Amino acid sequence: MSKVQTGKLPVMALSFRYKKKGAFSDCFFIDVSRKVSLEEYIVAFYTTPLFKIERSILSVFALKASTDQNAKQLSLGHTRKYSAWTVEERSPNQILLCDFSNRTRSWLMVQNLEDSHPTTTRLYFGSIVMPKARSKTATPSFGILFHMFGKFHNLYSRALLKAAYKKLHKTSDTECQRIRLSRQS
Repeated sequence: MSKVQTGKLPVMALSFRYKKKGAFSDCFFIDVSRKVSLEEYIVAFYTTPLFKIERSILSVFALKASTDQNAKQLSLGHTRKYSAWTVEERSPNQILLCDFSNRTRSWLMVQNLEDSHPTTTRLYFGSIVMPKARSKTATPSFGILFHMFGKFHNLYSRALLKAAYKKLHKTSDTECQRIRLSRQS
Protein backbone atom coordinates (compact mmCIF):
# COMPACT_ATOMS: atom_id res chain seq x y z
CA MET A 1 0.00 0.00 0.00
CA SER A 2 1.29 3.44 -0.88
CA LYS A 3 2.25 6.02 1.69
CA VAL A 4 1.37 9.72 1.71
CA GLN A 5 4.51 11.73 1.12
CA THR A 6 5.38 15.40 1.43
CA GLY A 7 6.90 17.05 -1.60
CA LYS A 8 7.71 20.35 -3.24
CA LEU A 9 4.83 22.11 -4.90
CA PRO A 10 5.26 21.42 -8.64
CA VAL A 11 5.99 24.52 -10.73
CA MET A 12 3.05 23.65 -13.00
CA ALA A 13 0.63 23.61 -10.04
CA LEU A 14 -2.21 26.10 -10.39
CA SER A 15 -1.43 27.18 -6.81
CA PHE A 16 2.27 27.84 -7.44
CA ARG A 17 1.78 31.57 -8.10
CA TYR A 18 0.59 32.04 -4.50
CA LYS A 19 3.72 30.39 -3.14
CA LYS A 20 5.78 32.84 -5.19
CA LYS A 21 3.84 35.71 -3.54
CA GLY A 22 4.71 34.50 -0.01
CA ALA A 23 1.63 32.48 0.84
CA PHE A 24 1.99 29.30 2.88
CA SER A 25 1.75 26.23 0.68
CA ASP A 26 2.07 22.54 1.26
CA CYS A 27 2.07 19.57 -1.06
CA PHE A 28 1.24 15.95 -0.32
CA PHE A 29 1.12 13.08 -2.79
CA ILE A 30 0.44 9.38 -3.04
CA ASP A 31 0.70 6.97 -5.97
CA VAL A 32 -2.17 4.77 -7.17
CA SER A 33 -1.32 1.81 -9.38
CA ARG A 34 -3.89 2.58 -12.05
CA LYS A 35 -4.97 5.48 -14.23
CA VAL A 36 -7.12 7.96 -12.29
CA SER A 37 -8.87 10.92 -13.90
CA LEU A 38 -9.23 14.27 -12.21
CA GLU A 39 -12.99 13.72 -12.14
CA GLU A 40 -12.61 10.40 -10.28
CA TYR A 41 -10.18 11.96 -7.83
CA ILE A 42 -12.43 14.94 -7.06
CA VAL A 43 -15.39 12.67 -6.33
CA ALA A 44 -13.30 10.28 -4.22
CA PHE A 45 -11.68 13.11 -2.24
CA TYR A 46 -14.85 15.04 -1.45
CA THR A 47 -17.03 12.00 -0.67
CA THR A 48 -14.83 10.12 1.81
CA PRO A 49 -16.29 9.58 5.29
CA LEU A 50 -13.55 11.83 6.71
CA PHE A 51 -14.37 14.72 4.40
CA LYS A 52 -18.08 14.28 5.10
CA ILE A 53 -17.31 15.28 8.69
CA GLU A 54 -15.79 18.53 7.43
CA ARG A 55 -18.81 19.03 5.18
CA SER A 56 -21.11 18.62 8.19
CA ILE A 57 -19.13 21.14 10.22
CA LEU A 58 -19.20 23.64 7.35
CA SER A 59 -22.94 23.22 6.90
CA VAL A 60 -23.51 24.12 10.56
CA PHE A 61 -20.91 26.82 11.22
CA ALA A 62 -20.53 28.41 7.78
CA LEU A 63 -23.99 27.57 6.44
CA LYS A 64 -22.32 25.97 3.41
CA ALA A 65 -24.00 22.61 2.88
CA SER A 66 -22.96 20.13 0.20
CA THR A 67 -23.69 16.57 -0.86
CA ASP A 68 -22.03 13.73 -2.74
CA GLN A 69 -24.08 14.78 -5.76
CA ASN A 70 -22.60 18.30 -5.49
CA ALA A 71 -19.12 16.73 -5.49
CA LYS A 72 -19.99 14.83 -8.67
CA GLN A 73 -21.28 18.04 -10.29
CA LEU A 74 -18.01 19.76 -9.33
CA SER A 75 -15.96 16.92 -10.78
CA LEU A 76 -17.79 17.13 -14.10
CA GLY A 77 -17.42 20.90 -14.28
CA HIS A 78 -21.19 21.45 -14.01
CA THR A 79 -20.81 23.80 -11.06
CA ARG A 80 -18.21 26.26 -9.87
CA LYS A 81 -19.33 26.18 -6.23
CA TYR A 82 -18.89 23.41 -3.71
CA SER A 83 -19.66 23.94 -0.03
CA ALA A 84 -17.37 26.75 1.18
CA TRP A 85 -15.32 26.84 -2.04
CA THR A 86 -15.50 28.27 -5.53
CA VAL A 87 -13.45 27.03 -8.45
CA GLU A 88 -10.75 29.59 -9.07
CA GLU A 89 -9.07 27.74 -11.90
CA ARG A 90 -9.20 24.35 -13.56
CA SER A 91 -7.21 22.45 -16.17
CA PRO A 92 -7.61 18.89 -17.47
CA ASN A 93 -5.53 17.46 -14.62
CA GLN A 94 -5.97 19.87 -11.70
CA ILE A 95 -8.38 22.12 -9.86
CA LEU A 96 -7.83 25.09 -7.54
CA LEU A 97 -10.62 26.06 -5.16
CA CYS A 98 -10.83 29.28 -3.12
CA ASP A 99 -12.77 29.44 0.15
CA PHE A 100 -15.49 32.00 0.81
CA SER A 101 -13.17 34.15 2.95
CA ASN A 102 -10.64 34.36 0.10
CA ARG A 103 -7.93 33.36 2.56
CA THR A 104 -7.34 29.68 1.81
CA ARG A 105 -7.21 27.52 -1.26
CA SER A 106 -7.28 23.80 -1.90
CA TRP A 107 -5.56 22.20 -4.83
CA LEU A 108 -5.93 18.74 -6.34
CA MET A 109 -3.91 17.34 -9.23
CA VAL A 110 -3.48 14.00 -10.98
CA GLN A 111 -0.31 13.14 -12.86
CA ASN A 112 0.17 9.96 -14.84
CA LEU A 113 3.71 8.76 -14.26
CA GLU A 114 5.05 8.11 -17.76
CA ASP A 115 7.69 5.48 -17.04
CA SER A 116 5.65 3.38 -14.65
CA HIS A 117 4.51 -0.15 -15.27
CA PRO A 118 1.78 -0.87 -14.46
CA THR A 119 0.19 2.53 -15.05
CA THR A 120 0.55 4.71 -11.99
CA THR A 121 -1.16 7.99 -11.19
CA ARG A 122 0.24 10.40 -8.63
CA LEU A 123 -2.49 12.15 -6.64
CA TYR A 124 -1.54 15.56 -5.27
CA PHE A 125 -3.27 17.60 -2.60
CA GLY A 126 -2.20 20.91 -1.19
CA SER A 127 -3.40 23.94 0.70
CA ILE A 128 -2.58 27.59 0.32
CA VAL A 129 -3.00 30.07 3.15
CA MET A 130 -2.77 33.75 2.36
CA PRO A 131 -0.95 35.89 4.92
CA LYS A 132 -3.09 38.11 7.12
CA ALA A 133 -0.57 40.92 6.80
CA ARG A 134 3.06 41.62 6.22
CA SER A 135 5.42 42.93 8.87
CA LYS A 136 7.65 45.95 8.34
CA THR A 137 10.35 43.54 7.16
CA ALA A 138 7.91 42.17 4.53
CA THR A 139 7.68 38.83 6.34
CA PRO A 140 4.23 37.29 5.90
CA SER A 141 2.15 37.03 9.08
CA PHE A 142 -0.42 34.26 9.27
CA GLY A 143 -1.87 34.75 12.74
CA ILE A 144 -1.90 32.70 15.92
CA LEU A 145 -4.55 30.18 14.80
CA PHE A 146 -2.48 29.24 11.79
CA HIS A 147 0.46 28.35 14.02
CA MET A 148 -1.69 26.62 16.64
CA PHE A 149 -3.29 24.27 14.12
CA GLY A 150 -0.23 23.60 11.92
CA LYS A 151 0.40 20.05 13.13
CA PHE A 152 -3.30 19.19 13.02
CA HIS A 153 -3.51 20.55 9.46
CA ASN A 154 -0.57 18.39 8.41
CA LEU A 155 -2.09 15.22 9.92
CA TYR A 156 -5.55 16.03 8.57
CA SER A 157 -4.24 16.70 5.05
CA ARG A 158 -2.44 13.37 5.04
CA ALA A 159 -5.55 11.60 6.33
CA LEU A 160 -7.74 13.21 3.64
CA LEU A 161 -5.38 12.12 0.86
CA LYS A 162 -5.06 8.61 2.29
CA ALA A 163 -8.87 8.35 2.53
CA ALA A 164 -9.24 9.35 -1.14
CA TYR A 165 -6.54 6.82 -2.07
CA LYS A 166 -8.36 4.05 -0.20
CA LYS A 167 -11.65 4.96 -1.84
CA LEU A 168 -10.06 4.91 -5.30
CA HIS A 169 -8.29 1.65 -4.50
CA LYS A 170 -11.56 0.09 -3.33
CA THR A 171 -13.32 1.35 -6.47
CA SER A 172 -10.58 -0.23 -8.55
CA ASP A 173 -11.01 -3.59 -6.78
CA THR A 174 -14.80 -3.45 -7.26
CA GLU A 175 -14.41 -2.69 -10.98
CA CYS A 176 -12.00 -5.62 -11.38
CA GLN A 177 -14.51 -7.94 -9.68
CA ARG A 178 -17.27 -6.74 -12.05
CA ILE A 179 -15.06 -7.42 -15.07
CA ARG A 180 -14.18 -10.91 -13.81
CA LEU A 181 -17.86 -11.73 -13.16
CA SER A 182 -18.91 -10.46 -16.59
CA ARG A 183 -16.25 -12.66 -18.24
CA GLN A 184 -17.56 -15.73 -16.37
CA SER A 185 -21.13 -15.25 -17.58
